[in-house]
Amino acid sequence: MAIAGWTLTFPTEVLEVFMLTAGIILIIRALLGLWRQAKGVTLNDIEEGKKRREELLKNSTGYISIFVVALAILLPFLSDILSTILPSFLGGDSSFIAGLSTRYVIDVSTLILTYVLLAWGLNIVVGYAGLLDLGFVAFYAVGSYSFAILAREFDIGFWTALPLAGLFAMISGLILGFPVLKLRGDYFAIVTLGFGEIVRILLLNLYDLTGGPDGINGVPRPGFGNVVFYKRAKEEGTQTFTDFFSNTFWQIDYSSTHRIIFLYYIVLVLCLLVAIFTMRIRKQPLGRAWEALRENEVAAESLGINRTNIKLAAFAISATWGGFAGAFFASRQGFISPESYTFIESAIILAIVVMGGMGNLMGIALAAIILIGLPELFRELDEYRMAAFGFGLVLIMIWRPTGLISFRDPTVLLFGKKHKKQQVEEIAND
Repeated sequence: MAIAGWTLTFPTEVLEVFMLTAGIILIIRALLGLWRQAKGVTLNDIEEGKKRREELLKNSTGYISIFVVALAILLPFLSDILSTILPSFLGGDSSFIAGLSTRYVIDVSTLILTYVLLAWGLNIVVGYAGLLDLGFVAFYAVGSYSFAILAREFDIGFWTALPLAGLFAMISGLILGFPVLKLRGDYFAIVTLGFGEIVRILLLNLYDLTGGPDGINGVPRPGFGNVVFYKRAKEEGTQTFTDFFSNTFWQIDYSSTHRIIFLYYIVLVLCLLVAIFTMRIRKQPLGRAWEALRENEVAAESLGINRTNIKLAAFAISATWGGFAGAFFASRQGFISPESYTFIESAIILAIVVMGGMGNLMGIALAAIILIGLPELFRELDEYRMAAFGFGLVLIMIWRPTGLISFRDPTVLLFGKKHKKQQVEEIAND
């Protein structure tokens, strides 16, 4: 294809995928239209059906959450469990079952949970308080570098450095919050975007403290007390995971997968604690105040809600979760550099929150699986996976514009319905 002297070349496979997807969408929409005409389905019937489906989904979310949590807990051992139950149903072919708990799957699941933790942190500000934060990656970076410096330079253990990293991230959130929380809308988003870039530039230039572009290498991996997950103990006074169990009735041979499983359970526990805290605080007066400010700041202030303090609390809690995720990331990787904390990370985290459904923890977790897990699992498709990935996002935007799991109409729509209702009442009174 030639345009103004420029020749554009598209891979045939990409064009085929695009045309096939577009054709399927058009066919489905045409068939749905014909079916509705044949059945005499009206717009009111469609709205009623949508309400029933939303109500069913809302009532079953609790059971889905329990199932997902149980599945996450059993994931490292899922192959062993299913191999004793399902072989007879699969005709002896257990290759699929064996692939459910491989090191690669657990490692990808750990990455997904890290982004779940980050997205749940951003959800406090975006989903509950209604503030568009485009610089959330800054708190992620502060947590990572705080942990790396504390653990490497001051020889502080993982379980002590982790909450300290969250504390430093919370302080950075308060520092950002005081001057900018009086801003609204686009101005607030631009300032937070600038804050994220300022933090990244500081990390690049504070060479003596952060290592500059070279980053920090040799970040200690997490252990459990004096138990380390290495083949040999590297420091005096520590023992390996296998040595610890060799002194008990349970004999375990060394495997590099043990460390991956340990990291997986650390981030899983962090996610569960954050989820419990978030669900509890949302039902408290602070959570209700966040939602009131999100819907209408003027009305909330007229009811006596201190806008600045409530928003500061949202920023502090959100930054703390980001700091925890950053500390875990630094310990898991063993190396950090400013390249890991660019704006694209903030965009990905925000996309997870919006796609999952702002304010819905289960929807956000599902979106993290789709946005982070699927591209990793289909990495062998090279550049074509991103084309299919983009088409999938477009489909979700068409059929689930408020998020994968969302029980709340957009604020503008709420006001629109209210205004329409008032018009109907005025007409009826006349």
